[in-house]
Amino acid sequence: MRIDGVFSGGGIKGLALAGAYEEIENRGFQFVRVAGTSAGSILAALIAAGYSSNEIYQLLDELDISKMLDPRKSIIPFHITKWLLLYWKLGLYKGYELEKWIKEKLALKGIRTFSDLPPKTLRVIASDLSNGRMIVLPDDLEKYGISPGSFSIAKAIRMSCSIPYFFEPVRLRSIDGTNIIVDGGVLSNFPMWLFDKENVKKVRPVLGIQLNTDEYEHEKHSIKNAIQLFGALFETMKDAHDSRYISKKHAKNIIFIPIEGVLSTEFNIKDEKKRELYAIGKEKAIKFLNDWSY
Repeated sequence: MRIDGVFSGGGIKGLALAGAYEEIENRGFQFVRVAGTSAGSILAALIAAGYSSNEIYQLLDELDISKMLDPRKSIIPFHITKWLLLYWKLGLYKGYELEKWIKEKLALKGIRTFSDLPPKTLRVIASDLSNGRMIVLPDDLEKYGISPGSFSIAKAIRMSCSIPYFFEPVRLRSIDGTNIIVDGGVLSNFPMWLFDKENVKKVRPVLGIQLNTDEYEHEKHSIKNAIQLFGALFETMKDAHDSRYISKKHAKNIIFIPIEGVLSTEFNIKDEKKRELYAIGKEKAIKFLNDWSY
């Protein structure tokens, strides 16, 4: 059956999304259009490029995730320079390795720019801090004087994955200067609204996969110091837009995958934990799809 799919952000926890995709594919569902934010944009791009769930599992299983952390070279130890990188480069890691890896994997399927895919097949969310607005890629690139079709998908994915302070922002040059672009999760971590809108008839069933509990079961934040305050602030900001949008009506079309004990930026994760996250995603998808009425 042909459906549309939306994948949420969640950093390294996004490995669970791939596990859910395996079960979705096993049930005979085929994605026509996909959208995602951050980690979800990576999976969405691989699916749009034609990768099967088995191929994606192999890619992730072989991937040394720690290589995605690419600090700028310096004769000064990183534990000292990292504060300078935060101040001058606005991030600890460059993000080039992530973009390079995605570019290579998409190229194996003959996919490089958005023009290599049918229109509206793939859409990615990023956040433009310079102008204070959300960007839907490639749709909104015309506003920057950029041809949507010619834009690199790998670059778009990197933009969507640029976790503030962790990865350096992407500097997007446009007709009105340089714009600072970061993780799409800042403004919409789960863009199900792209395909499932109130009072608008859906083209086909829409299935969402979200790395979270639903809004009615959100874990309460513990705020006892400034670091916890910042974490709670970012999480609230990240989820606020989507939580307001997702009603009980939409929730019935969403696979919720709560992940505990793993940080979004835990890039030194062991292979055993990678496989555990994958298994959790598949388990939640099995339970959901057994009862899904689309």
